[in-house]
Amino acid sequence: MVDAVVIGSGPNGLVAANVLADAGWSVTVLEEQDEPGGAVRSDRAVHPAYVNDLFSSFYPLAAVSPVLAALDLGREGLRWSRAPRVLAHPLRDGRCAVLERDRGATADGLDGFAPGDGQSWQELCVLWDRLGDDIAASLFTPFPPVLAGTRLLARLRAAGGLRLARRLVLPVRRLGEEEFAGEGGRLLLAGNALHADLAPEAAGSGGFGWLMSMLGQFHGFPVPVGGAGALTGALVGRLRARGGEVRCGQRVSEVVVRRG
Repeated sequence: MVDAVVIGSGPNGLVAANVLADAGWSVTVLEEQDEPGGAVRSDRAVHPAYVNDLFSSFYPLAAVSPVLAALDLGREGLRWSRAPRVLAHPLRDGRCAVLERDRGATADGLDGFAPGDGQSWQELCVLWDRLGDDIAASLFTPFPPVLAGTRLLARLRAAGGLRLARRLVLPVRRLGEEEFAGEGGRLLLAGNALHADLAPEAAGSGGFGWLMSMLGQFHGFPVPVGGAGALTGALVGRLRARGGEVRCGQRVSEVVVRRG
């Protein structure tokens, strides 16, 4: 008998398995599909010379995750690549909202949509300067994030309290309209909110759009060199090097508990 059975070999399952293995547990990961990775997979079905990411392809939360950093996947050969420009939203009239790696360059581009929108972007960045570290700590702390949450609440009060909290729970369409006169800034917020499958009118989509936009602004949207499957490969390789096992083609239908 192993100490832990992890059901599913997506990134969350593989990270959990690696953390348990580091703690000295024996771990087996069971995966229904023929290969590990869940939504973090690549193949060459388009062309033998071309690696295609099947589902997810960029990982801004990985860039700020202390959990992933502690796994030191570079030792398993994982390398990250960041594009000079993070993302772009073109319009039919030829204009384009661009999230640059430099906040000043992003702001300058947004001023081309409406004077003053660059300053609005800079103000959103200043909020991240004040809150970003505590937000990241809350995201990656076991629930409930008591210590990180307490620090974040204190920073929220100092940064505007209820007014800021209101902005974070707004639908992203409304937040964009309140923050930006032109389409550029609105597109950046809304496009990033859609990565969470949140509709522009959904409550809280504004906060998520801001979060993803700031991760892109400050950390880029890194991609694994060689495709998304390289991240899965590094996690699987690390686990196996520590005695863990990944068994594919194993569908789990029930969990049986005996003797407590």
